[in-house]
Amino acid sequence: MSAVARGLDSVVRPMESADWVAVREIYAAGIATGNATFETEAPEWESWDSSHIPNLRFVAAEGNKVVAWAAASPVSDRCCYSGVVENSVYVAPGHQGKGVGNQVLAALVEAAERAGIWTIQTGIFPENTASVALHERCGFRIVGRRERLGQLHGVWRDVLLLERRCRDVA
Repeated sequence: MSAVARGLDSVVRPMESADWVAVREIYAAGIATGNATFETEAPEWESWDSSHIPNLRFVAAEGNKVVAWAAASPVSDRCCYSGVVENSVYVAPGHQGKGVGNQVLAALVEAAERAGIWTIQTGIFPENTASVALHERCGFRIVGRRERLGQLHGVWRDVLLLERRCRDVA
């Protein structure tokens, strides 16, 4: 895919630091659902920026408004895991179910493969059926269920582990 891809009503492009306010707002809306992450508040830019791979960050924008984002983080600093990342994808309320999540995740997958990533993994609460379905449409498969992995607001939560292997890796 080129640096910019066009969808029906959106443009997918690499994320810029100027997008952070909108990205953080979308992230906070996902956190508020209680089914997106164990995080309870969106971080500040410096923290988020330092933990996400610069060339593996994308946004979908409609006009000047960012409506979805996807990004990847390394899973470990051990060299044997240099080709393994964990992804996140969030879609703004009111824009879910319109294909923008698929667009930003597909852009991330393509860029990751070009960068030599052989495995993209993610953890999703089983209740987040839309995210599971989105990932499966983009070639991810469920490889396991981690039971009672952590507590969110005092409630133990299971997490599905999904992964996508690069086309060149069996």
